[in-house]
Amino acid sequence: MTRILIADDHEMFREGIKRICDDNPDIIVAGEAGSGYEVLDKVEKDDYDVLLLDIAMPGLNGLDTLKQLKSRKPGLRVLVLSMYPEDEYAVRAIKAGAAGYVTKGRASRELIEAIQKVSSGGNYINASVAEKLLFDTTPDRTKPRHETLSDREYQIFSLIVKGGKVSEIADELSLSVKTVSTYKVRIFGKMEMKSTAELVKYAVENELGL
Repeated sequence: MTRILIADDHEMFREGIKRICDDNPDIIVAGEAGSGYEVLDKVEKDDYDVLLLDIAMPGLNGLDTLKQLKSRKPGLRVLVLSMYPEDEYAVRAIKAGAAGYVTKGRASRELIEAIQKVSSGGNYINASVAEKLLFDTTPDRTKPRHETLSDREYQIFSLIVKGGKVSEIADELSLSVKTVSTYKVRIFGKMEMKSTAELVKYAVENELGL
């Protein structure tokens, strides 16, 4: 029996995952969480085999939660289940400690397959993500500029490219406007760009899928 914890800030989505799992007698939904902080609290109080973790959660996001779990609960298997396509966040999630990455909207059978593989000690990633991870270990590799951004910087970069204003991004990520503005300055500096239009052009040319 695989005990899973579902972490997503949308209750309706959690209900959908529960219905999928209910059709599989080997999987039991043993807990739910609506934020990263709630995840940390839940795993301290109870034991789970697999955590289904969303990236875009208020407060402590999925990637930051992953990093804390790596030291607090190193044996917990984490499967990231996100709205973001693999090319955008999968490599970052795996590096942060996830055992697999599945995009929302995939067939329910794929989700069950991913849960089963991760719970048995395997990893669930597609071939393109595996290839990126392999090449990323090459010491002399010249990285694309967006890969020099930290996880939080990349998250804000993606929201800027999608047309988000500083105040809107601050609300979505539960950050202050000043903090987001500071990140924006850092992003322009690392990307060696001076305008949002340049960021958008870069994202399109590099097929980031933002």
